[in-house]
Amino acid sequence: MNKSKKKIDNRVSINFKKQLEKVEIGIKNGVFIFSSPLSITEFSTKINKTASEILKFFFLKGQILNINSILSEEQIGEFCLENNLDFEKKKEINEINILSNLKINDEADKLSPRPPIVTIMGHVDHGKTTLLDYIRKTKNASNEVGGITQHIGAYQIDYKKNKITFIDTPGHAAFTKIRARGANITDIVVLVVAADDGIKEQTKEAINHAKAANVPIIVFINKMDKPNANPEVVMSQLSTYDLTPEEWGGETIVVKGSALSGNGVDKLLDNIVTLGEINEIKANPNRTATGTVIESKFEKGLGPVATVIVTNGTLKKNDFIIVGSAFGKIRLLIDEDNKKMDYALPSQPVKIIGLDQLPEAGQNFVVDISTTFIKDISEKIKQESVIERLKQRYESNNVNNEESDNKCINIILKTDTHGSLEAVSTLLKNINVNKIKLTIIHSAVGEVSETDVQLARASKPPAIIVCFNVFANNNIKKIANNFSIKILNYDIIYKLSEEIEKILKNELEPEYVEEATGIAIVRQIWSHSKIGKIAGCFVENGEIHRSDYARIFRNEKEIANTKIISLRHIKENINKISANNECGIVLNNIDDLNIDDKIKCYKLTLKQNA
Repeated sequence: MNKSKKKIDNRVSINFKKQLEKVEIGIKNGVFIFSSPLSITEFSTKINKTASEILKFFFLKGQILNINSILSEEQIGEFCLENNLDFEKKKEINEINILSNLKINDEADKLSPRPPIVTIMGHVDHGKTTLLDYIRKTKNASNEVGGITQHIGAYQIDYKKNKITFIDTPGHAAFTKIRARGANITDIVVLVVAADDGIKEQTKEAINHAKAANVPIIVFINKMDKPNANPEVVMSQLSTYDLTPEEWGGETIVVKGSALSGNGVDKLLDNIVTLGEINEIKANPNRTATGTVIESKFEKGLGPVATVIVTNGTLKKNDFIIVGSAFGKIRLLIDEDNKKMDYALPSQPVKIIGLDQLPEAGQNFVVDISTTFIKDISEKIKQESVIERLKQRYESNNVNNEESDNKCINIILKTDTHGSLEAVSTLLKNINVNKIKLTIIHSAVGEVSETDVQLARASKPPAIIVCFNVFANNNIKKIANNFSIKILNYDIIYKLSEEIEKILKNELEPEYVEEATGIAIVRQIWSHSKIGKIAGCFVENGEIHRSDYARIFRNEKEIANTKIISLRHIKENINKISANNECGIVLNNIDDLNIDDKIKCYKLTLKQNA
C-alpha cells in the first residue's frame, strides 16, 4: 500500500512549456514563414511591402479588400509567388492549442497493462442497456424513460480477476455526436444487434463510428430467445459491412445470446478480455493523468460535475485540472457507486468536483500537480472563447438581418446535462421548415431561472423555453405565466423533436398578441449624426419600456410600425418610464417624425393555450 502511494506521489508531470513551438513570422532565406491567416496590415509589415501594394495586387484580380481584411493561406501564397518568394505554413503550438497537440511519449518499460475501455453501441431498443444491466447486476433499464438511454454512463466491473470499463451510448439518432465521441475514446466496440430485427440505421452509424476510430468490433447478436430470432440474416447483413463472422471464415468475433437471460454474456466478456490482452492495451500509471470527459452536469451543492475516464496516468485528489476553458483543483473524486476515492487509475471512470465551469462532453483533460502554467492556459482559452462567441453573435445578427422576411421562432434551451444539451441543440438545428427560422438564442445546463424568463420576454418575438429533463419551479412558472412566456417540458427526445417541428409547421402555431403598454406624445425632435432622430416625448399614459414595439400615428393615421432601440430620462439610459414624465425615445429606422406625433407602444406576448 505504501509503495503504491509513494509511486502516486512521485508521478511524472507534463512539461507544458517545453512543448510550446513559436513561429517567427517573416522572410527567412527567401521563404515567407507564417502560421495562420494574416490581416493585410500584419502581412505588409512581415513581408516588407506596403498595404497599398497588397491591396492593388488583389484589386487587379477583382478582389476588393481593405487593410483589415484577413488573407487566406491561398492568398498569402499567391502574393508570395508573384514577388518571387517561396512560402511555408508552420504549425504554432501556443497556450490556446497546446491541449489538443500535447505529446506524451512514455518509455516502454514504464507502461503496464490497463483494463480495456469498451463502448456498447447499436440501434435503439436492441438491448444495449439491458446487456449492461445484466453485466452490472442492476436494473437501470427500468429507470430509463421510454426504455431509451438518454445519457452516456461509464462503469467498471471485475470479471475473473480482470477489470473492464464499459461506456453505454444512447441509440437515438440525435445522439450521433456523442456516440462518435464514445467510439473515439474506446479500445473495443461491442455492437449489439437484435436477432429479430437485424441491422438498422443507428447500427450502420455505429459501425461507421467504430471503423473511423479504427477499433476492433465484437458483435453481440441479442434476443436469441425470441421466437422469430434469425441470426443467419444478421450475420449475412454484417458481411456486407466487412464484418464477416469468424464462423464464416472472417475475422469478426460474433457472440449469440440474450441480455435478458444472460445467455452468451460470459462468452462475450471472455472475448473482451482476450482481445484486450492480444492488443496489448497499456498505460503509464506513474504520471499525471490525461483522459476524456464522458458527461457533465450541475449538481446542487457540488456545482459543475464531470464524469471522466482516465486514459493514461493516475488522477488524484487535489490535482489541478484543465478541460478546454474549464479549470480547477479536484476537491472530490467519486466512483460510479458514489464512493469517495483518493485516486483513479488508467481506464477508471470517475466523477470529479472542483471545476469552475462545465466542460463539454468529449473534451480531453490534462492534470498537473501545480497551477504554474495550466491556469494561464485556461485564462487564455477563456479569452479566446469570448472572442469567438462575439464573432458568432455578430455573424448571426448579420444572417438574421438578411433573413428578416422569414418568420422566426426563438428558443431558450435548458437540459440536465451537457451531452443532452449538445444532442438536442443539434436536433433542433436540423429541423428544416420552409421560410421559418428557428433560432436558439440561449442554451445551458440547469433548471429554468428567472433570467431565462426575462431573456425570453426581451427577445423579439418572445422566446419559447424548451426543457429536456429539467423543470421550472412554481415561482418561475408564475413569473413566466405573468409574462405569457411558454415553457415546454420533455423527457423523451423524439417527442421534443415532433412537437417543435409541429410548431414550425403551424400545426401548433404559437400565437402572439399585442398588449398595449403606454402612449407618448412627441414634443421636441433632435438630430444626431450617429443615432438619427431623437424624439423628446411626454408619456401621456401607461408605461413605456425600452423593449417595446411602437406604432407611430399622425393625425390619427398610422404611418409606421417599428420598435424602440433607446430610452432616456434626462441623461440616464433607462429601462422604463411611467405616465406624466418626459423622456427621449430613439426608434429603429424612423427619420420621419413630427411634433405632436403619437407613439403608441406595445409588447408581444405568447397566447397561452386553454
